[in-house]
Amino acid sequence: MPQMNMDNRQARRMMDRMGINMDQIEGVEEVIIRTAEKDLVIKDANVSEVRMKGAARIFQVTGEDVEERMREKPKYTKEDVILVAQQANVSEAKAEQALKDNDGDLATAILKLSS
Repeated sequence: MPQMNMDNRQARRMMDRMGINMDQIEGVEEVIIRTAEKDLVIKDANVSEVRMKGAARIFQVTGEDVEERMREKPKYTKEDVILVAQQANVSEAKAEQALKDNDGDLATAILKLSS
């Protein structure tokens, strides 16, 4: 099978005919990919955006300076805040502050809000 060599101009024309646009995003300082456990921080990233008719936007990210940062797991959940608010008969904002002040300990938060 013959090898197909295509220069940049030919590739751009083919993409235009297919309704695909690709643009470089200028001035990107860093890209952060956040997962439940960690953040991947890509410094001085090169980012291209690909847009196709009728499809979601696609971003291509390249970079060499990647730092992995482990994320701190929250000490309480939204459900904990609601439970403390209901049990202590206070607003969710007050319940959340009590959980922060008591390192996520539900019982202590409820007791301090109830007294």
